[in-house]
This record gives sequence, structure tokens and C-alpha cells, in this order.
Amino acid sequence: QVQLVESGGGLVQPGGSLTLSCTASGCSLEGRAIAWLRQVPGKEREGLACISGTDYMIAVADSVKSRFTISRDNAKNAMYLRINSPVPEDTATYYCAARSPSTFSQRTCSRDGSFYDHWGQGAQVNVSS
Repeated sequence: QVQLVESGGGLVQPGGSLTLSCTASGCSLEGRAIAWLRQVPGKEREGLACISGTDYMIAVADSVKSRFTISRDNAKNAMYLRINSPVPEDTATYYCAARSPSTFSQRTCSRDGSFYDHWGQGAQVNVSS
């Protein structure tokens, strides 16, 4: 059974930094397209960043491109989202997601959540002074 578990959420001050981690069990993240998304109650889910299965494609939303970095560590079977200089508008529940391996997703990823089969439970990030 594939399980994704986020960690690293919490309260962070504006202008600080935060790294969210997502560790996988029951599967290897290597070769899978992965992504980070976030959601605020009452708003649509927002796709932030993704990496294709072979790291051929990396896509980051323009709205966060200067501050957010997505990465993966296959040896640790984990993925990460680094948030620099967070602002109150970054307050949200953050989700990691992974797609089942396929030839198509080796070189393609999407920030659309419907692209992914497996999800973490979410990590709450609150940006406040």
C-alpha cells in the first residue's frame, strides 16, 4: 500500500524559511512524477510545483517561482518543498502527491492534482508574526 506522509509544517514567521518533507512507503518515488499542492478552505486547490519521473521536467507556478523549490531524494525515498520568505498568503494545507509509474510521466509532470494517484494527508503551514 502506497503511503505518503508530510512533515515539517507548523508556524513560521514572515521572511523566514521552511522545508516540507514527504516520505513514501510501500513504493519507490524514483521514476514517479511528483508534486506539491496546497489548499485554503473555501478556495480551489493550487498546484505549486512538480517534477517528472526522470527529473526531465520541473514546473513551478509563476506565483511562487521565486520563493519555492521542489526537489527529491531517491535514496531517502522522499520529496521536499522549500519555502523561502514565506508571506501570510502562504498559509494553507500543503499536500504531496505522486503518480503511478508510466512511460508518459517519465518526462512529463503536471501541477494539476488530477494527474496524481497517491496523496499525503496534508501538512498545515501558518505564516504569522
